Amino acid sequence: MQSNDVQQPNVKDGIDYWNSRPASVDGVLGGFGTGSLPRVDALGSRLFLLSLIPQLSIVPSAIRPLNPLPPTRRTRAVDVGAGVGRVTSSVLLHLVQDVVLVEPVDNFVREALARASATEHLSGEWKGLLDKRKSVTVLQGTLQDFDPSKPITGSNATLLGRVGYSPPDSEHQAEDESGFDVIWCQWCLGHLSDPDLVEFFLRARKSLRSAKKGTGDFEGLIIVKENTCSEKPPGTPTVRFDAQDSSLTRSDNAWKAAFREAGLTLLKEETQLGLTPGLYPVKMYALR
Repeated sequence: MQSNDVQQPNVKDGIDYWNSRPASVDGVLGGFGTGSLPRVDALGSRLFLLSLIPQLSIVPSAIRPLNPLPPTRRTRAVDVGAGVGRVTSSVLLHLVQDVVLVEPVDNFVREALARASATEHLSGEWKGLLDKRKSVTVLQGTLQDFDPSKPITGSNATLLGRVGYSPPDSEHQAEDESGFDVIWCQWCLGHLSDPDLVEFFLRARKSLRSAKKGTGDFEGLIIVKENTCSEKPPGTPTVRFDAQDSSLTRSDNAWKAAFREAGLTLLKEETQLGLTPGLYPVKMYALR
């Protein structure tokens, strides 16, 4: 791709860095977890996803279909590089029924499981777990090894637990292979080298669900929400290496080059507004 002359991420170095950070929202957001950023970010993510799949709206609104067809399956999402479960709890569980949470950093993923398993959930987060309407399955593993088409049996990941709804025993295997409606990738893909990034996208694309005609089911989406760096000269794909956490920051055109290489179609893109001044611009991309 376009960053052959740029140092590539080292998986161990990245995990070691994040294991040194507090297992909290402030820790995973690099010190920006106590201000407005988490709320603004979550709101922007939910609105972006609803603009693409209005059937996910559970309240009467201008975007919700008036007479929606009934779905034939439970809605499923996977949150990759999920940290302590911030996106799962504040975005995905508001809109879908079942979430698979994948995170390689030990103290983060165990904190995510503890938060999902808590007997009380504050601020309306972790919706539907206590009454078992929804579920979260927690896996520990790297994105380099993760296969969304068989997240539990086909990936080199450790199953730490499941909280909330559980399907009948006869349906567990089928659920593992049933694919996803939403594959959410946020602030984690910078830890993938260019080849690993494209390979992950190829696996993710194969695991997207298809719509069934005459039902309320819908076509699956990959959502990428990541920092973008500037381009010099403008229009030139640019990649920058961060030695502190062994990650890459890609420019808008560098991301789009990776999407094209993986054969993905860009359906919609949007810049997240309202974030703290001085940070990298954050873009959301919807892909299939």
